[in-house]
Amino acid sequence: MIPNRYALNDGDPILRPARGQTLRLIAATVTLMIPPIGLAHAQQADFQPEYGEAQDFSFETLTERARDLAQNDYAAPTVQQADILEAIDYDAHWRIAFRKEATVEVGDIPVQFFHLGTYFRNPVKMSVVENGEAREVLYDRDFFDMPEDSPARNLSDNAGFAGFRLMDEGLQSDWISFLGASYFRTSGPFNQYGMSARGLAIDSGMPKPEEFPNFTEFYIENAPEDDSESDVIIYALLDSPSVTGAYEMKIRDGEDGDGQKMEIASRLFFRDAVERLGVAPLTSMYWYSETNRVLGFDWRPEVHDADGLKIISDSGERLWRPLNNPDRVMTSSFVSENPRGFGLLQRDRKFENYEDDGVFYDKRASVWIEPRGDWGAGQVQLIEIPTDDEIYDNIVAFWNPADAPQPGDELSFDYALHWVDDAPDDSELARTVATRIGAGGVPGQPRPDGHLKIVVDFQGWELSGLGQDEGVEPEITVPEGVTLEQAYALPVVGTDRWRLVFDISAEGVETADIRAYLSRDGAPLTETWLGQVHPVQFDAARPGHRSAEPAQETAAE
Repeated sequence: MIPNRYALNDGDPILRPARGQTLRLIAATVTLMIPPIGLAHAQQADFQPEYGEAQDFSFETLTERARDLAQNDYAAPTVQQADILEAIDYDAHWRIAFRKEATVEVGDIPVQFFHLGTYFRNPVKMSVVENGEAREVLYDRDFFDMPEDSPARNLSDNAGFAGFRLMDEGLQSDWISFLGASYFRTSGPFNQYGMSARGLAIDSGMPKPEEFPNFTEFYIENAPEDDSESDVIIYALLDSPSVTGAYEMKIRDGEDGDGQKMEIASRLFFRDAVERLGVAPLTSMYWYSETNRVLGFDWRPEVHDADGLKIISDSGERLWRPLNNPDRVMTSSFVSENPRGFGLLQRDRKFENYEDDGVFYDKRASVWIEPRGDWGAGQVQLIEIPTDDEIYDNIVAFWNPADAPQPGDELSFDYALHWVDDAPDDSELARTVATRIGAGGVPGQPRPDGHLKIVVDFQGWELSGLGQDEGVEPEITVPEGVTLEQAYALPVVGTDRWRLVFDISAEGVETADIRAYLSRDGAPLTETWLGQVHPVQFDAARPGHRSAEPAQETAAE
């Protein structure tokens, strides 16, 4: 039997489950493969979709609906025909395929729908918009090919859809999909699905169950001819116990290698107080890289969708935080006001660092968020959750406003979402390309107990051509209780990189957050590297552990 990851087509979206109580999503409890287009069991070729009555529609009217909805108590969706949906399990869902000839054309945008099943039980309303009017696309099982014995044939005639995806011109693959809660993602610049975005996150990483808002209605409109920046506009109504919302997403699918860009406007209306609000949330997976290779008992060198969080603060400081797979849930906060941008990036683009020709981690998109307007005070928060497999999403990043929303509050957040190779940034500062951690001390001499050596490589324009005697200085800040020793920087022979090297030790420190960069004449030459070291890493440098703990590295190239 071929492993599932090799059965995936490049264009097939999957929705991984989240890890643990803080990221549990009932609608996605296993990796779900979406079947390729055009399986057997062909039905009549003259199928025509049916539509509901036309209704006046605009983003303003959708916003008013969200505002009115927030005035009423939350009505949780009732799962209809639960026994039948339970029977549409992984295997049964795989055998249900959308029929190519049933594709709905919205202008020149081909749209296909996902079927309900045990992992996607709540139907969402699908409508197309033209000339200021919306018409619902009515469910019909003839949208799909399915075996004669499929339990899906026993669903009611108005069962509804689970989600949708937009196809390329030849209907060979999709380039964006919306499926489950408020999740969506694109195929990125290399036609390979990776991390997901969400409409909103509520209480992620808290010691209580996370609340997952749902997109309950979608409205799909072909972009106006005079809008050269968009191909399609997606409107969505969001609902949950604590909040309602209206979303407008103007989406552009770039040329090959350009990825996708989304201009998103969100209008939020709060029924209840929210302790931790996550705006523009990203969800990703980081199992192991060469930094923590010992955690991954697997033949591949690295397994991750992203390897770091980048932030450009309001002051223009560039921050790079390599991701971790900690032994407990960790939340890191980066305080700012009106950040210029942040995102989870996959910097390492070398196939040999993954050796996976089935899911191509080297081709996973980086996702960059660019705020529009005044977001005010707050913090970028990074949540890292322990994982022992690649099927779990264990990384979350979002903007958290300084003031927690209260009942009756109305908030607006507009932002651009870039699905790209790397963050759009014209800075000439050198960037981090590798982080290595190993035993401290000097090779060939007795190693000091519990000391770590950290090696960070930088590469970029500001360092180009500089020699060892040209005033490049290390700038390192460690927290109280951590001792810094033997810090220096030097160019790496035979490359255009510079290397920062230093040892640290700590007694009684749970977690050490370290800042470092290279400077010349008091001015930074590199982005600021933010490293987080955990007790398990210090323990690995103690006698009895070293032989089992090889030198470790994170490559971000």
